[in-house]
Amino acid sequence: VFLGNGPSGICLSYLLSGYIPYFKRDSLHPHPILQRKLEEAPDVSILDQDLEYLSEGLEGRSHSPVALLFDTLQRPDTDFGGTAESVLTWWHETNRAVPHLVLGRNAPGGAWHSIEGSMVTLSRGEWMGLPDLPFKDWLKQKRRGLRNNRATAEDIAQYYQHYVMKKGLQKNFRCGTVVTSVRKVSAESTSNHTQKDLQENSDSLWNFNEKSAEVFQVDGFFKTVKGDKEPFSIYAENVVLATGTYDSPTWLGVKGENLSYVHHQLSALEEAVKSNSIGIMSDPVLIVGAGLTAADAILFAHHCNIPVIHVFRRRVSDPGLIFNQLPKMMYPEYHKVHQMMKEQSAACAGPYECYVSLPEHHVLSFGKDKKCIFQDKNGYQKVYKISMALVLTGSNPNLSFLPNNGIDLAMDSDQPVNPKRNPIDVDPFTYECTQEKGLYALGPLAGDNFVRFVQGGALAVASSLLKK
Repeated sequence: VFLGNGPSGICLSYLLSGYIPYFKRDSLHPHPILQRKLEEAPDVSILDQDLEYLSEGLEGRSHSPVALLFDTLQRPDTDFGGTAESVLTWWHETNRAVPHLVLGRNAPGGAWHSIEGSMVTLSRGEWMGLPDLPFKDWLKQKRRGLRNNRATAEDIAQYYQHYVMKKGLQKNFRCGTVVTSVRKVSAESTSNHTQKDLQENSDSLWNFNEKSAEVFQVDGFFKTVKGDKEPFSIYAENVVLATGTYDSPTWLGVKGENLSYVHHQLSALEEAVKSNSIGIMSDPVLIVGAGLTAADAILFAHHCNIPVIHVFRRRVSDPGLIFNQLPKMMYPEYHKVHQMMKEQSAACAGPYECYVSLPEHHVLSFGKDKKCIFQDKNGYQKVYKISMALVLTGSNPNLSFLPNNGIDLAMDSDQPVNPKRNPIDVDPFTYECTQEKGLYALGPLAGDNFVRFVQGGALAVASSLLKK
């Protein structure tokens, strides 16, 4: 059973539906050592090879060796602007399919359905694609091209849905499901009648391996068309966590943050503009944060001529700031925001109207009168009257369905799971949780935050499950 039907879950479903990758004969990989390794066993599928051996020595924009391996097999020279074809060929071996269910709240594509449709992706369009159906080929069928090599969120959400249909995976997907609990139980305690009901519905998906003394019980409910909640219980030997990180926005934890004018999602600004509750003449909108969502909010406000006060903790020149890691040519709009942050601080008036940047500041409190108090690094305080506040400082996964919110599975088991600072501790070549055998974690939960790199995790999980 997989929890989550975003790109990680879709890719793993493809691999477990019997689609097996092999090295394409006569293809040439630009990495000579990898090429030599691939030529050693051309008749053995990549899933059946030693992933640690194949990925040794690869370098790139991910910390996961398997993520780098699968990415470079599919897009051999993409980081150098090349367009070399994949060195993989896919065979459909139905006898190797592993029965599985993919549970998700939305349609296949996960959080991509919750993002404003016109938003342009950070990653290049071709990096958003899944195995054996290039994204740009799909866009061509729609007679569309990529703007600046990038795609809109709506395109991507539609592509993921199309992928599931095109590859015949829909029988494994159950959308409109909410999981409320995952826990280990002894195999004997799973009552016979529950097993029987499930078997009638799904080709005896739950015939257990006699060896397994313990299984996972997954509880939750389906949302029916009428809006009712229909409970379910599923038993599985292996559970894959692929629920992403889009669930609960991070709070600052300051006084007044729960007041009605303080929001934690970009959509609140879009709604306020649509309903004309803020406009050109309003008091400024406060935007807190220095990531890409905060930048999207600034661009949106700028486009609507709405005044902005922008508060963030880091220095503008901090190398950890995402803007300092993005190539200017590919991301002109984010470069513009970075420019504004540098040139328009409160200390000196710059060329951009309706925008003030307060680097190295933090919010102390929000008042009922919409007055907000900030403090700088030297302890000096400033007060501004604002119309609304958007706190856009990241989000945390919601793992409330796991015992102790999944904290025991994290790298630091004293802190909540966080994709950037404290991911789930997994084996790098199987993605199985080190603290709980049979439980796997994929995507942001395991520290892989880009679609192009979550697929390597799926390869590792599939390889591990096929060897069990």
